[in-house]
Amino acid sequence: MTKIRSLTLKPVGIIHSPYKNASEAPYQGRRSEDVSQIEVFKEFEQGLRDIEGFSHIAVIYWFHKSEGYHLVVKTPWDDKPHGVFATRSPYRPCPLGFTVVQLLGREKNILNVKGLDAIDGTPVLDIKPYVPSLDESSPIKIGWLEGKLGKDR
Repeated sequence: MTKIRSLTLKPVGIIHSPYKNASEAPYQGRRSEDVSQIEVFKEFEQGLRDIEGFSHIAVIYWFHKSEGYHLVVKTPWDDKPHGVFATRSPYRPCPLGFTVVQLLGREKNILNVKGLDAIDGTPVLDIKPYVPSLDESSPIKIGWLEGKLGKDR
């Protein structure tokens, strides 16, 4: 098997959010009413053509403030430790974030969104339309999270 030693990623934009640090950000943005902006860099603005027709978009971003990682972590929903790949912890070997947000509107290269949990200044790596008929499957199993998502922090 071939090993990939390094990977170069080029951000397509930056997130402007009300959260200045990780402690201010919600555990999952979907439960938040806060509005954030995704500034797509001018050189990529044409790539936003027709995005206004979608109610939701998937955003892939880099946890730029995440330092180090843990292969086993505890989450806000369980006292029991779980493997990092069975969680959404930002402390990952490759610190990628992924979330589906509501697209409220577009003003040139700025997307106004609701439900984003990233902190201000987070680099955006990609944006894709969320399409339920392509992105959802059933039956869905949510593993160890079953019955735990109603818990508070």
